[in-house]
Amino acid sequence: MRALIQRVNEARVMVDGDVIGQCGAGVLILVCAMQGDQVANADQLAAKIAKLRIFQDDAGKMNLSVRDIGGSALVVSQFTLAADTKRGNRPGFSDAAPPDEGERLYEYFAAQLAAQGVPVETGRFGADMKVALVNDGPVTIWMEV
Repeated sequence: MRALIQRVNEARVMVDGDVIGQCGAGVLILVCAMQGDQVANADQLAAKIAKLRIFQDDAGKMNLSVRDIGGSALVVSQFTLAADTKRGNRPGFSDAAPPDEGERLYEYFAAQLAAQGVPVETGRFGADMKVALVNDGPVTIWMEV
């Protein structure tokens, strides 16, 4: 699985003008299931992100996790993280998991992150979503498991 993690002051996702998910201080996670991914990949990604020390402690060092600060997560599916840009100018997405498998792993990942003690809200798989955020730092981390 691939994820782009952004430390945020706030984030929200909208479908047809309605806010369907949001978070305050915490992380916005754009996530993509890849061909061949299994629940073990989602488990590993959720555990890693829950413990990822990207928030500042009292000394100003990135030494705290989203759990440590009492933050939350907004998890949004984004198959375009599977983009293959090696040939030509039009990205290919054949490395992304098929939609039914991608949706299953996306929902499983969000549930596993919540099971790690992180309050989670989500976008809507396959929908045309609008995402708004205030990136804190900015801190943006690419992760693949």
